[in-house]
Amino acid sequence: MEIKDNNFSLFDFWRHRISFGLGPLIFLIILLFPFPSLSPPAHKLAAIVLWVVVWWIGEPVPLPMTALLGVILCVLLGLAEIKTALAPFSDPVIFLFMGSFIIARSMTLHGLDHRLAFRVLSWKWVKTSPLKLLFMLGLVTAGLSMWISNTATTAMMFPLTLGLISMLQAKNQESSSSSSQPSTPFATALLLMAAYASSVGGIGTPVGTPPNLIAIAMLNKLAQVKLNFFQWMLFAIPLLICMYLLLFAFLFLLHKKGLKEIQRGLASIKTPESASNSFRPWTKGEKNTLLVFLITVILWVTPGLILMVCGENSSLSQMVTGRIPEAAAALIGALLLFLIPIDWKKGKMTLSWKEAVDIDWGTLLLFGGGLSLGDLMFKTGLAEAVGQSLIKITGTNSVWLLTLMGIYVTILLTETTSNTASATMMVPVMISLATASGFNPLPPALGSAFGASLAFMLPVSTPPNAIVYGSGLVPITKMVRAGILISLSGGLIIWLILRLLLPVYGLA
Repeated sequence: MEIKDNNFSLFDFWRHRISFGLGPLIFLIILLFPFPSLSPPAHKLAAIVLWVVVWWIGEPVPLPMTALLGVILCVLLGLAEIKTALAPFSDPVIFLFMGSFIIARSMTLHGLDHRLAFRVLSWKWVKTSPLKLLFMLGLVTAGLSMWISNTATTAMMFPLTLGLISMLQAKNQESSSSSSQPSTPFATALLLMAAYASSVGGIGTPVGTPPNLIAIAMLNKLAQVKLNFFQWMLFAIPLLICMYLLLFAFLFLLHKKGLKEIQRGLASIKTPESASNSFRPWTKGEKNTLLVFLITVILWVTPGLILMVCGENSSLSQMVTGRIPEAAAALIGALLLFLIPIDWKKGKMTLSWKEAVDIDWGTLLLFGGGLSLGDLMFKTGLAEAVGQSLIKITGTNSVWLLTLMGIYVTILLTETTSNTASATMMVPVMISLATASGFNPLPPALGSAFGASLAFMLPVSTPPNAIVYGSGLVPITKMVRAGILISLSGGLIIWLILRLLLPVYGLA
């Protein structure tokens, strides 16, 4: 055990040192090397993005500071004014992060996460193996993400996952004389499952994630191809099932170290019916936090349900989605924690600012920087230039080869920009390339939309990744390793499902 830990530390040492010099070196090389196909702004941004990505992977400095470095370099090189570059830091998703983090902080502070974790572990069949625990966590997460956003889903599952992990680690330390934490690899698998399953679950319905609706709208507008809700689910649900099984298999195989210790930890945890502390009365803080949590979940779920029932063009749908966006719901929940009292006479509320300020502000900075760079990639034309170049140099001569290329180009782009931006850029590109070549535009457009959901490699790739990375239990190297394997395999599964099912339903 000690030898492995020392080797890992040595690896980290060299990873930090090499990336520290490699990032600026690549930046200078790209900046000085001519790229006639790129505009001057896109050329400069390409150099900046490569530097930032190298440092995000190598971690020579904290990731939030690397994100800020990218933003500052964009300002120094004249790619954007400071107000424009920093505007994404006030994006609604940042406030969705903040609100959900504050709610999670209250759950942890009052012990609600542990109570919920005990409830999950009380299911006898879940307690029988870590395999079932991981599977159930992912299944619930993917199911929720079919109807609400992947970010909101991860925000809900994150504190529950942390509660499970803390109990497992506590039990393992009690039963082991070693000071190590043998459940840490499996803890990483649980957290990655909470993030990745939410991204995969969004594939299942048109309202699961923005790229789905972008593809449906652009196919209707640009190619006069109409897809209704039921048609989408005909091929999306089988794809979701296959993707989830792939995700589960990879996460379990990559993080199965210490399963015997985890099994003992599961077996030693008493169920709520028999555990002595399960009979303790609910505290006022737990009740208040649970109430706020449920209110927030209802506010997250309601717009999607109304949209599904009433349709996108319904006045009620438009009013609810406009008045109760996810960020507003999270902030409402966070504010309620400061308004609902535990002891009114003493002026003690459910959460104080001193307690709430302990959330992970670095993750907010990290994702804000990623949003800023992604926005500039879109505005400068760098993303479009890269996508079109990669597709054209392949010399595609069939709709299915074009679809395969579109899937992997979108996967690559969505790692450095938002899935919405990737789909907004790539779906119309694929439709135009397909129609110009005389191909059916549906397969490549759908391939790009689904590929936009496979953002697994970096914390800034998608909000769920950033949320679980903020726990400190997900090393960047493990996220990159798992993300590469799942993204590459997932792209092939998307292609195979579309190739098999679209002709069956008369859509290709």
